[in-house]
Amino acid sequence: MLTPIQIAEAAECLYAAEKDRVQIRALTQFMEMDMTDAYAIQKSWVDRRLADGERVVGYKIGLTSKAMQLAMNIDTPDYGVLTDAMVFKNGSTLSAGEFLDPRIESEFAFVLKSPLYGEFVSIEEVMRATEYIQPALELISARSYRVDPETGYTRNVYDTIADNAANAGIILGGERFSPNDLDLPHAGAILKVNGEVEDTGLGAAVMGHPGHGISWVCRRFARHDIGLEPGQIILSGSFTRPVPVMKGDQVTADYGTLGQVEIRFS
Repeated sequence: MLTPIQIAEAAECLYAAEKDRVQIRALTQFMEMDMTDAYAIQKSWVDRRLADGERVVGYKIGLTSKAMQLAMNIDTPDYGVLTDAMVFKNGSTLSAGEFLDPRIESEFAFVLKSPLYGEFVSIEEVMRATEYIQPALELISARSYRVDPETGYTRNVYDTIADNAANAGIILGGERFSPNDLDLPHAGAILKVNGEVEDTGLGAAVMGHPGHGISWVCRRFARHDIGLEPGQIILSGSFTRPVPVMKGDQVTADYGTLGQVEIRFS
């Protein structure tokens, strides 16, 4: 396992990469780490941002689809932390230069009205604890190179977890729906960039039902005596591939009768 000093130094490298807008080389090129180490680096990175005055507003769950798990060569999801500085308004214009290798995914956001805790949280319990569900986009940003431009080294899942599961922001939009009013496995979106369809997907891609992602993170947190709290936003996992975006792009996720989520990049 990594030492506390190694963990703090790795987190500081990721923090500086974001502040300086310069990607770093994947941490696993220089240090051996396991999943526990990766989450420890993530926590240290989050603590650094909280020290800047940000506050935790929820969590994102990633790698919930079979396609993404196969791509990363793992068989379990991961998670990252959402802070208030990562929440952007629907229809906003963001500077593409503020993010490192930015990409967009379509998801469903669960906003909780009651706490969730334990290793055996069911989908039914997740739905009962949810105040409403809303269409969302996740903006992801790789603070370390996906592929090292010098060595060709490809970062692995531990690098991604340490990098807060690559989260940079969320955009909530469309309509707010009661959990009882949605058939989530069959609900989905058409993801467009500049009017061109880039991908489509259904909620079933998220472990069969997006609620499974929430159950998974409850199990993961229960080991550390942590639960999900009322008012928190939980991104349940992407059902479209991460689509690259750049300056001048306009992104629209069309959720049909559930509404649209839009973001522009200048």
